[in-house]
Amino acid sequence: MNSPVKTQRVRVSQAPSTALDGGHAWFILLSCFLVFGLTFGVIKSFGVFYVEIHQYFETTATETSWITAIAVATIHVIAPVASALSARYSHRSVVMVGGLICSLGVMLGSFSRNLIELYLTVGFLNGFGYALTWTPTVTMLGLYFEKRRPVANALASAGECILTFILTPLFQLLIDSYSWRGALLILGGLQLNLCVCGILLRPLKAPRDVTCEVKAQEECLSLELLSKDKSERPHESRNSDNIEATSTGLQDFEETQNPAMTDSNNRTKRTQLKTKILLYVDYTLITNPRFMVYSMFGVFAALGFFAPALFLVPYARSKGIEEYQAAALMSISAVLDLFGRVFFGWVANLRLVQTVTQLTATVILQGTVVLLCPLASSFPELVGFSAAYGLVYGATVAIHITVLAELVGVHRLGSALGFFMLIRSSGGLLGPPIAGFFIDKMSDYGTGFLMAGVALIVSAMFLLLLHQMNHRAQRSTTKNQNTFRAEAKELDMT
Repeated sequence: MNSPVKTQRVRVSQAPSTALDGGHAWFILLSCFLVFGLTFGVIKSFGVFYVEIHQYFETTATETSWITAIAVATIHVIAPVASALSARYSHRSVVMVGGLICSLGVMLGSFSRNLIELYLTVGFLNGFGYALTWTPTVTMLGLYFEKRRPVANALASAGECILTFILTPLFQLLIDSYSWRGALLILGGLQLNLCVCGILLRPLKAPRDVTCEVKAQEECLSLELLSKDKSERPHESRNSDNIEATSTGLQDFEETQNPAMTDSNNRTKRTQLKTKILLYVDYTLITNPRFMVYSMFGVFAALGFFAPALFLVPYARSKGIEEYQAAALMSISAVLDLFGRVFFGWVANLRLVQTVTQLTATVILQGTVVLLCPLASSFPELVGFSAAYGLVYGATVAIHITVLAELVGVHRLGSALGFFMLIRSSGGLLGPPIAGFFIDKMSDYGTGFLMAGVALIVSAMFLLLLHQMNHRAQRSTTKNQNTFRAEAKELDMT
């Protein structure tokens, strides 16, 4: 006796063939702009809080630096989870939930009684929310832009610079007026704007409802999976469209009720499970040698990326610079950072050189500038360092996501960004504490900049290796094309 048929509505997405590069894409760019500012912009401005928390709890530089380190590492570790959740649900809902989480984390952090509670709130909870907001938004930006992707990434990341420029003196003013606890509470309210950023993320794909009837609810798989699996079914045509594949797929599910087809049914289910996992997390990326080399670049770059921004204000204060002048250094760096992102993003869009080559040059310059920081001791010298550092930092950040998209393809950008951030998490976690360790041992903030500069130079070595791998792949492709053309010419002559 047949069991009653259950009905379930499945949402199937139909993606346009090309990215839009206009229209609502500019609202996606605005959302990403604000997300960059309210996540990494806040992290770069946190040096003002660092000084106050360090003095309030009377801790070492290493212990205080763990707050930022945990936040940065959590962003990286949770990035693949954010990508999978975005694929399962929607980018919009994930970003809105992330905004609520990080706002809650910072507000709870304002009531912390010790560093452990700050680690859990401003560190972990805040970083968790940042990951759920930043990763899906950057992925959506890559989907909405194609021809203008380098410029779009540069403009979006400029939000980090502008918000750093605004927030650093604002945080100092809030701390002077309401203490660091009151300033954190206000920051938590400000970060609720991340939920508004999520609302702007209109899905690129146009969903339509389809009703499918199967024997049981768990057998009602998405039509996308059935259409992807059609190439492995011998009785289905490889050239059939999605509707035909759907009909045949549903017929196959009816046939699986026959015990004689149990083995075939098991193979089909395994294939569908693998396909479903790949839709959410493309784990095959870890077998891509060029992607893994680029990820190692990310690890060492993260060791040096976040330490200078965290320790610049304390370093200036240790040299006798007045507190508002020290905070102004971050604002100066942010202005040049903005110029660097926009200008070098525009240069990358011209395609004058390979983006990997451009990225290598900027990372080497960035490492060199950071190594020279301990030579600066007066306010004018520190202004010069801040300007130079901001320029090369902006030039680096403007194109590193573009390089990743070119490396794996835009269709795999979501998973690639998640895995890249996950692998890079070790560098983001260890960078500030290692710099803090050297600072505690040497009683000099300048040693933290030396560690960061060395890490950046080492990261550039992996980019040089990636450039050689790309060059060899291009030569191999050209050689195969020439061989094919020669063989085709010989066949024509015969």
